[in-house]
Amino acid sequence: MARKVTKAVFPVAGLGTRFLPATKSIPKEIMTLVDRPLIQYAIDEARAAGIKEFIFVTSRGKGALEDYFDTAPELETALRKKGKDTLLEELKSTNMDSGAIAYVRQNKPLGLGHAVWCARRLIAPNEPFAVILPDDVIAAEKPCLQQMVEAYEETGGCMVASMEVPPEQASLYGVLDIRDDMGAMVSVNGMVEKPAAGTEPSNLAVIGRYILTPKVLQSLNKLKSGSGGEIQLTDAIAHEIEEERPVYGYRFRGQRFDCGSKAGFLQATVAFGMAREDLQDEFGDYLRSMTATQLAAQ
Repeated sequence: MARKVTKAVFPVAGLGTRFLPATKSIPKEIMTLVDRPLIQYAIDEARAAGIKEFIFVTSRGKGALEDYFDTAPELETALRKKGKDTLLEELKSTNMDSGAIAYVRQNKPLGLGHAVWCARRLIAPNEPFAVILPDDVIAAEKPCLQQMVEAYEETGGCMVASMEVPPEQASLYGVLDIRDDMGAMVSVNGMVEKPAAGTEPSNLAVIGRYILTPKVLQSLNKLKSGSGGEIQLTDAIAHEIEEERPVYGYRFRGQRFDCGSKAGFLQATVAFGMAREDLQDEFGDYLRSMTATQLAAQ
């Protein structure tokens, strides 16, 4: 049986330029989806999967992200005095135990592989770990990483979350070259980062959830820049295949939203808003009236 995965890396050093000017003063990961920041969705998913230690790879200007997970004594006292116990419990769920979070800096934007490599000293030589990209928000009955951890306990090796994308969009992703398709799980011959249109080996794309072995960090030590002049995580995972170590793609059950894009963020806002019992009636009425107005104008 594979060793348990209890540590996760969160690469959050990006500048969030697609959301300027909002991200001029706040980290993108703090932007709110309904009433919780993106990073909270990632943390909740990690906790559900059994993650106990959280490593944030940050950069300059991310102080608000660090403060978010700290306690807020004055706010907690005010809520307690006003008898707002429900809000108080929600607030406490954002706190992290002392020592549960570690922060490391990525001083240069050299890609996802480099960001993961920055966390290497916090991961033991025999310790598997997860990587979660907060931009990818996944709505699922069972959280995506929990699905993956349960599958990983049977397989070991490296595992990447994957989903089918329209063939014309495959060049926007890392894409899997499938060896054996077993339904929810596929074994992998190779991985190609953003293949040129028409050269993609499949339309099964890699999404921002990974379970990796420490050997991937050793491969990242040796890598030079790849696609886009960055150090690509997919190149290090592909090296595992070259060394005949198992790599799997996992077709997760759920809907993924690309909250790194404005359109994806808006789509997620609608989906998560409509899933909330306290919002769905009023919000649904508004959306239906908007649709009716648009149809009437055509």
